[in-house]
Amino acid sequence: MHNNNNNKRIFLIEDNIDDAELTIFAFRKSYPEIEILHLNNGVEALDFVFNAANIDYMKSVSLILLDINMPMVNGLQVLQRLKTSNTTKYIPVVMLTSSLEEKDLEESYNLGANSYLKKPVSFENFLNTVKLLENYWLRINELPLY
Repeated sequence: MHNNNNNKRIFLIEDNIDDAELTIFAFRKSYPEIEILHLNNGVEALDFVFNAANIDYMKSVSLILLDINMPMVNGLQVLQRLKTSNTTKYIPVVMLTSSLEEKDLEESYNLGANSYLKKPVSFENFLNTVKLLENYWLRINELPLY
C-alpha cells in the first residue's frame, strides 16, 4: 500500500555529493518533514531496491530523483530496472541531470521516466525547481495503491 500520509519519502540517486546535498537542502527547506534516502550510484541503488528486506520501504517511496551520468551503472540502466519491476514501476521517476544530450532525453522517456529536468545552474533556480517538484509530485500528484 502506498504511503499517503504527510511523511513523504524521496529516493535520491546521485553520485555528485554537492548536487545531492543541494537537492536535500532544497527539499527540506520547503518540506521539512520530508524523508530522503540518498544513494551514491546506480549499483548501490539497485542493490537497495532489489533487496527483499527493503520491499516495504520502496512501496512507501513517493518520488525517485535519478541522475543519468553515474559510473558503473548509469541512470538509464537504473531507470530500466525500476520501470520493469512490479515493486517500483508505479513510483514516479524524475530524471534530474546535467545531460544536454537529446538521446538521453529520448531514452529516458522511452524507458518510462515521468519527467526530465536539467539541473539548474544557479542556487536560486535550483531552489525554485525543487519547490515546483515538491509541490507537484508530493502534494498534488496521486499514485495508485500497490
